[in-house]
Amino acid sequence: MSKGSVLPQYIAGLSASFGALCMGASIGWSSPVENMISVNTDYGFPISSSQFGWVSSLLTLGATVICIPIGFAIDWIGRRPTMLALIPPYMVGWVLMLFANNVTMLYFGRFILGMCGGAFCVTAPMYCTEISATALRGTIGSFFQLLIVSGVLYGYLVGAFLPLLTINILCAILPVIFAIVHFFMPESPVYLAMKGRNDDAAKALQWLRGKDADIDHELKEILEESQKQIDMPQVNILSALRRPIVLKGLGIAVLLQVFQQWTGINAILFYSTSIFEDTGSGIRGSDATLIIGVTQVTSTLVAVAIIDKAGRRILLLISGILMAVSTALMGVYFQLKENDPASMDNFGWLPISSICIFIIFFSIGFGPVPWLVMAELFSEDVKSVAGSIAGTSNWLSAFMVTLLFPILKSAIGPGPTFWIFTVIAVIAFFYSLFFVPETKGKTIIEIQDMLSGGKGVKSDDKSQT
Repeated sequence: MSKGSVLPQYIAGLSASFGALCMGASIGWSSPVENMISVNTDYGFPISSSQFGWVSSLLTLGATVICIPIGFAIDWIGRRPTMLALIPPYMVGWVLMLFANNVTMLYFGRFILGMCGGAFCVTAPMYCTEISATALRGTIGSFFQLLIVSGVLYGYLVGAFLPLLTINILCAILPVIFAIVHFFMPESPVYLAMKGRNDDAAKALQWLRGKDADIDHELKEILEESQKQIDMPQVNILSALRRPIVLKGLGIAVLLQVFQQWTGINAILFYSTSIFEDTGSGIRGSDATLIIGVTQVTSTLVAVAIIDKAGRRILLLISGILMAVSTALMGVYFQLKENDPASMDNFGWLPISSICIFIIFFSIGFGPVPWLVMAELFSEDVKSVAGSIAGTSNWLSAFMVTLLFPILKSAIGPGPTFWIFTVIAVIAFFYSLFFVPETKGKTIIEIQDMLSGGKGVKSDDKSQT
């Protein structure tokens, strides 16, 4: 029996996750263009600091409002068609950014870009976990976070060396590249089986596993699980979401997404240039953001390599405690500098190294794991809507953190603001320790059994020597 090839799965997973790179570029755009558009008025009209705050945060608000509607869309028309349908509005968003002659056009452009990026954040992780063999699900499911941070780095790179118009053009071409590549990818075999398209499901699974692979056993499991869902008494989605096992999974997925944002990642990314300039370290803000971007991509690559070996939970625990330490150190630096500015003249390296430590350990744990777990915890009948609720909680949190960070920094100072992130990271650590289950190597049936109180024995235990 041929084991087939993993390459088609990697290609399909990276292709779907390229939508995350588009969103990452939109996130990374904010930091390098801040001075260009608010100080140098490169758009040709003035933009105040508060208006720029809205330009930044409307991206996350757009992502917030689209997640639940897109959860229904991906069940109605499919995972792949939904992602391809996002390209026209994506281009509308970038056209508004390219030709903006007033701040309102920027507002609408960023909001539309956020909606498209937020839709990818629900659809791509689900697609990636559904096309993956169980042993590869963690790796391929982590492609989404890897491509987001790669997109952020892309935004930092083009923003550091190029003028505004060129930056916007280079970001606008990314959705077109996605459309060209993903057009040739198959639909999720799990979705096709749910719709009774068994022959199409078999063809898609054969493409994903390789033309010589024996897919009979895996196809049988997919079809049996889909038939089981079809045979269940039909209830409305609200009733399905109220099932105890779903509520438990939803609580875990939502809280992990909330912790991902409230530990401060987007505040640091969006305002990284100004944070580094505040330290007086002598490193230009644009150079420092490139350091952040490279660190984040490298660390996420490590997470992709180890997540199916180390497991999800241990990475969350390591991530949570070291994010707490690094934000505490940032808070100490800024508080001491506020009390006696001269005393910290030789310690500009401290916040930079602390932020790099934060980025490294965020990227191996609370960066990729919440998106992966979100796509692993739910049965097929509620996965789309439950995942979209978790995605909504993520982007709503991101919107609030992005909006509140500069307000808190002005009102109580940067030191106490970072200490708030410290407290939340400590809470995230203990929540992961006591309440988050380990899903490594488990099938969806085993994960459901574990959530309902079973032991959730790993599917690959018998094959391990």
